Amino acid sequence: MTNFRDRERGEEAKFAFDEENSFKIAARCNRLLGEWAAGLMNLTDEEADAYKKSVVQADFEEAGHEDVIRKVFGDLTQAGCDVPESEIRAKLEFYTVEARRQFMTDQS
Repeated sequence: MTNFRDRERGEEAKFAFDEENSFKIAARCNRLLGEWAAGLMNLTDEEADAYKKSVVQADFEEAGHEDVIRKVFGDLTQAGCDVPESEIRAKLEFYTVEARRQFMTDQS
């Protein structure tokens, strides 16, 4: 019985660890996307920092990336940047890979 409980605790710890890492990678990805968008909007360093944080926070609205895409697309449109939604989606995919790479590099 003890082995089962140990195994169960181990699985729970692994799940929590994986979820935390997924959250950190997603936040880093959103921050990178926000940095890219801030550059297109010619924001100052202070505005860019605040914007990156707002993009990360936008991801808490619903599951998936649609909330982030809507925010960035809306902000870019409002700023007069002619960027298609498909380009934002492509950047999000690129930054997902980059965020994972950075995260793995930081862990070693």
